[in-house]
Amino acid sequence: MYAITRMINKIHNENCLDTMSRMDDGLVDLVVTSPPYDNLRSYKDGVGDDWSFEVFKPIAKELFRVVKDGGVVVWVVGDATINGSETGTSFKQALYFMECGFNLHDTMIYQANGTGAKGSNNAYWQSFEYMFILTKGQIKTVNRIQDILNTSGGKKRGAGSKKLNAIGTRTERGSINPIWSIRPNVWKVNCGTNDKTEHTAPFPEKLARDHIYSWSNEGDLVYDPFGGSGTTAKMAHLLKRNWILSEISSDYCEIARKRIDPYLKQMRLAI
Repeated sequence: MYAITRMINKIHNENCLDTMSRMDDGLVDLVVTSPPYDNLRSYKDGVGDDWSFEVFKPIAKELFRVVKDGGVVVWVVGDATINGSETGTSFKQALYFMECGFNLHDTMIYQANGTGAKGSNNAYWQSFEYMFILTKGQIKTVNRIQDILNTSGGKKRGAGSKKLNAIGTRTERGSINPIWSIRPNVWKVNCGTNDKTEHTAPFPEKLARDHIYSWSNEGDLVYDPFGGSGTTAKMAHLLKRNWILSEISSDYCEIARKRIDPYLKQMRLAI
């Protein structure tokens, strides 16, 4: 088998199927990606022009092979509206992932703040995409983010009844409410908050960071089969995870290298 150490923390300018063909079974802890779907976005080098359900299927099968037992795939995808109907591509892909053996752990929503008017004039403006959280068997890592300010934080949760303690005085029952609550599965993320990048549809850094934190631990291996401008790799590095990135466009690979190289140089200098 191909030496895995030669693949890790590197950008691979090739089709993701070629990259995965050199991976051992069960190598990857977490996949975080957003594929080129339904021609909703324009990319350089014609990337995504041939994207279809038939192109997707072998990728889904290979992802199941290379992900570890207990590992996670975060698949961020949306649907185009064609001839008055949404395509339903996202649901078809989620169901096919389940046919491949994945569990649909959660169907999350990425709500993009500041997207402006888009979608059909006969419907409400589109402001979200699906984030399918797919697991290979029982999920092994869950680090839920607690960043919702609890309005009753610090207060006693229900006065409860009073009872006599060991020395005969009365004490109140009830625990203290936490200051912060676990966020729900609808994530609102501001658009345009990435580092400056020439990519036409950059993956929000906060979105990638929060998923990497949620479903992996330090030292784990994160893979992005549609690496684009390298956001997943950058955030994995900052969170002390290893990473592998596939990107078929040489232009985007160059953009990704410019973003990531400064961090890799810092790492080499620290050794």
